[in-house]
Amino acid sequence: MMFNLHGQLATILSTKSCFTKICTHFSLFNRSLHTNPRLNDNFLSLLPFCRKGRDLKAFNSLLILHGLIGHKPLVKQFINQCCHLGFPELALSAFRTIEKPSLYLQNLVLRRLCDNGFFEDVIFVYKKCRYSGLSSDNYTYPFVIKACTASRDVWFGNAMHCVVLKTGFGDNLVVGTALLSFYSRVSEIGNARKMIDEIPQPDLVTWNALISGYSVNAFDYEALQVFQNLRVMGVKPNASTLTSLLPLCSRLGFNGVGVSLHGLAYKLGFMEVESLLPALISIYANCGDLFAARKIFNASTRKDVAIWNSMISAYTRTQKPENAVSVFQKMLMDEVKPNVVTFVSLLPSSENLDSILYLESFHACVVKFRYEKEPSVVTALVSVYSKLGNMESAEFLFHNMKVRNLLLWKTMLSSCANHGLSNQSLDVFSLMQMDGFVPDAISIVSLLSSFSKLKATLLGKSAHAFVIRKSIDSNLNVLNALLAFYCDCSELVYSFRIFDRMVLKNVVSWNTMISRCVENGELEGAMLLLHEMRQEGVDFDLITLISILPSCHESRNQELGLAIHGYAIRTALKTDISLANAIVSMYINCGQLNAARLFFDDMPDKSVVSWNAILTGYRCHNLHKESMELFHDMMIEENQKPNYVTLLNILPACETLHQVCAHLNNLSISDSVLSYLFRKGLDKDVAISNGLIDMYAKCGSISSAKMLFEMLSQKDTISWSVMINSCGLHGDSEAALSLYSQMRLLGFKPDKVTYMSILSACSHSGCIEEGKMVFDNMIRDGVSPGMEHYGCMVDMLCRRGQLKEAYEIVKNLPDGKSCENLLESLLGGCLSHGEHGLGEEIGRVVVAMNPQQTAAAAYVILHNIYAASGKWVEANNVRLLMEHNKFRKTSGVSYK
Repeated sequence: MMFNLHGQLATILSTKSCFTKICTHFSLFNRSLHTNPRLNDNFLSLLPFCRKGRDLKAFNSLLILHGLIGHKPLVKQFINQCCHLGFPELALSAFRTIEKPSLYLQNLVLRRLCDNGFFEDVIFVYKKCRYSGLSSDNYTYPFVIKACTASRDVWFGNAMHCVVLKTGFGDNLVVGTALLSFYSRVSEIGNARKMIDEIPQPDLVTWNALISGYSVNAFDYEALQVFQNLRVMGVKPNASTLTSLLPLCSRLGFNGVGVSLHGLAYKLGFMEVESLLPALISIYANCGDLFAARKIFNASTRKDVAIWNSMISAYTRTQKPENAVSVFQKMLMDEVKPNVVTFVSLLPSSENLDSILYLESFHACVVKFRYEKEPSVVTALVSVYSKLGNMESAEFLFHNMKVRNLLLWKTMLSSCANHGLSNQSLDVFSLMQMDGFVPDAISIVSLLSSFSKLKATLLGKSAHAFVIRKSIDSNLNVLNALLAFYCDCSELVYSFRIFDRMVLKNVVSWNTMISRCVENGELEGAMLLLHEMRQEGVDFDLITLISILPSCHESRNQELGLAIHGYAIRTALKTDISLANAIVSMYINCGQLNAARLFFDDMPDKSVVSWNAILTGYRCHNLHKESMELFHDMMIEENQKPNYVTLLNILPACETLHQVCAHLNNLSISDSVLSYLFRKGLDKDVAISNGLIDMYAKCGSISSAKMLFEMLSQKDTISWSVMINSCGLHGDSEAALSLYSQMRLLGFKPDKVTYMSILSACSHSGCIEEGKMVFDNMIRDGVSPGMEHYGCMVDMLCRRGQLKEAYEIVKNLPDGKSCENLLESLLGGCLSHGEHGLGEEIGRVVVAMNPQQTAAAAYVILHNIYAASGKWVEANNVRLLMEHNKFRKTSGVSYK
């Protein structure tokens, strides 16, 4: 009966559905177990038939059910079978039941747990064996040390080193290599170097561990030195040696060394080693030789996912997104399953393609392959969605992620900051800390960037306080961000305080202060900083020169501009297109158009910014013919496409030429420009449309201006102001007032320019009551009137003879407003309308203000008022005063 039962169970366990059949035969097995004590041996012989996880689980259940879990030979064989079949968790479960395991069994379990990544369990098993009095050997220690390395358990790793020395295994090569690798991975590179000195005869594996440790900890030159020493000692490197060296060649930019290592790998026959190929592809991508990288990729006969990933990453990093997508598609067609690294490498390609459709397609693939919960993939998705402007999707992904790492928090914080969402940035910053993450320097820099954009001074100062409280105020990047924040908020005093207290400054610190001083009009401060920077031996870079050049203009610093130009030539920086554009603008600001054009013509490469810079100079100096000629040259130049700035620069030229052509009944120039705008789709740009409306109105074609205004799908305040001004220029005050009313009804807030346009229209058409209403609305809306607005009101009232009311406006001007010009205008109104008495009063006020500086025209008007009222003595006194002060009216000039 025992033989028959043994045969039945063997048959059951060898079938596909053995798990269910074992349960069916429980009763038969149970009866036989109690009647036959030798069944333990037969049970042991059945163990080799358990070849799958569910078989082993069923077998383990039988052991527990029948009390055999304490049977040492049976349990040891069960553990051995679990380890060999790759089920370390079942082996560990059974191992826990053994009070005093053997050394072999301990090492077997440690090895399998370590191979499968159960590093915490490795340390648990080792401690259990130590407490039970079991000794260790040279096979035990490497597994435990490897577990300490993987789990970054520095304390226990150091303790293991002590145990190794105490038990006499310090000279063992394998144990020493494991300790060397441990110290390298926990960034204790000094101890790693000591370890190799203590090993009597280190082999290639040991040297590779040291090279890898140097490479991981960015001791790149030291790694190359070790490799050089190996070559001198005649030690032949293997594929692992070269795999560690190639990435550091990429970091150092030693592309030639990388290519030489490729030649060595070819010579030694390592080109079929799959781990080496991704590093070779990367080194050639860094060299910009994508052809060689692709050749290595194509030559590989067995492409694993790492090789595919390296090729995708190479194309993404070199701004070849179409090729990256193509490789990914071929990867899927070859039925290679992408992993997390694939998507992290691929997703930035959709940013380079500037396509949300590609990103959504990649996102669908992420979901398909079930990586939507992987933190690194979600982080990449959040980053790219935000960069493409889709913050809703970025926030959705972020909030749906249950377990967030520090990188994901920082990415979300940076995304909110880049979009100017200061409130959301602050929320993310707070939630980040509530989730147990301590904000680092990068998080603070992102937060300050968000506050800078919104000029949120109070929030920024709170962030500064947080920096001090958390002792991050010594971080150079944080200090530079604080400098930029206070400068952007016009708090230069605080910026200089921080800057003066900084122990260490880099070129970014100096550039930040110089550029912000120039932007805030503190040109002397910028010059002092530039001088200090030079004295401290900090070399200027492109940003330094570009930042200081705007301070050079006609009234000051022309010599500095010339000196910077000379410095750029001497240091070969003038070939940089950004600096070249800044030099062109500098010469234009200094009024040296010929020098600007000479430099512009000498530029080997020009961008649209270069053309716009010289066009801006021509526009500012009213050189309209030259503008049109240069625009024509730009149009025939290859790879040069005008943008809206270009068109805004040539529109004034078109306006002038249009006015000339209007006399010749030939209005083709502006119409040609308009046709070009429509063809290129630039007519949809609001700034361009505003310029066209103004141009057509000034050229007398108000109907075309109105048509363009009505065609605008999106109007801004400037659009309304330009159209109101256009109606005013054509004397159509009724239309101007109607547009003003529509503008307010649609929720647009008129600015000073708008009010100036509508007041001017009312003044020229004599609409006094409407003008008064508009002026009152201006004050009610909180727009402070300038002298031009007061002048418009005075002119309007003077035209209708309401001189006393105009005089009241002048007398009630706010403090600090100079009223001399207004009084002179009012004086002329008194003469025109015969208000001699008021004119005399105003004339005396004008003369009393500043007799030496009062314009000759005011004396002439006052003289005429006295003469008109028959007061010849007073009139003669005014004439004598004019002669005494040597006033003379400016003579008229006629040009032939």
